[in-house]
Amino acid sequence: MAKAFASQADMAEKRVTFSRLSEHAYAFTAEGDPNTGIVVGDDAVMVIDTQATPKTAAAVIERIRSVTDKPIKYVVLSHYHAVRVLGAAAYEAQHVICSEATREMIVERGAQDYKSEVQRFPRLFQTAETIPGLTWPTITFSDRMTIWLGKLQVDIIHAGRGHTKGDTVVWLPEERTLFSGDLVEYGATPYAGDAHFKDWPETLRKLRDLKPLALVPGRGDALAGEEEVEKGIAGTQAFLGELYKTVAQGAEAGDSLKQAYDKAMAALQPRYGNWVIFEHCLPFDVSRAYDEAKGLDHPRIWTAERDLEIWAALES
Repeated sequence: MAKAFASQADMAEKRVTFSRLSEHAYAFTAEGDPNTGIVVGDDAVMVIDTQATPKTAAAVIERIRSVTDKPIKYVVLSHYHAVRVLGAAAYEAQHVICSEATREMIVERGAQDYKSEVQRFPRLFQTAETIPGLTWPTITFSDRMTIWLGKLQVDIIHAGRGHTKGDTVVWLPEERTLFSGDLVEYGATPYAGDAHFKDWPETLRKLRDLKPLALVPGRGDALAGEEEVEKGIAGTQAFLGELYKTVAQGAEAGDSLKQAYDKAMAALQPRYGNWVIFEHCLPFDVSRAYDEAKGLDHPRIWTAERDLEIWAALES
């Protein structure tokens, strides 16, 4: 029996958790689905990652309104992937913020990614008809910027390449609370189809250097305490390191992409096979690792057609 493509077989609804991590920070999580972070400042609210559609974003807004009636003034995009950004319209925010590198990715491949992810995640995009189009920033920055929500300092940082070339984190220095986007996952498989494997560990080092006491990962439970935060970062780094080492060794030895994939599956499945979206991610992760090992620095664009071609080639 053929394995269902990506997450097409995952149609079960997930249990939502809305938790408070520090005085001003909250996490909206749902059993391994994409997370949303919320910062409630003195005079306004900031949302980090928006959910896949305006309809699904309404569930986030409902939780926000359970704790504050302050206006949602800012939306921050941790990167460009559709499941993170296409719900932005629901918040009616005054500003949408992302790194300059993320805007470049939206220009280059946002439309293709939209079609690709709708095909990969049918449950998350059940209300795709509510999406008005691509989400475009109103503010971009190069390395870092600071927003003041009244007296609350919120640092928005492009820490380096990793999950994508434009990854952005949000940091509350007074509370040592970090929203990492998909640079860190917890109990969920890192998606690396647009990754920079060689750069990702250095970017994670920069996150460690902040010494966060709480962290909202891209997927998985929110983490509280230095030990739990390090567990999330270390687990993400271990998976990426093992995957890239296995694939790069195969590529250097002359393995085909299919051979590299089979070796990676054998090496990683025993330890990580129970992580959320493991089987979904691995074909795309291995394809990108193989390309990078062969010297392709800029990730190839994933289209709906290329998705299916790679899946058929590696899962046959």
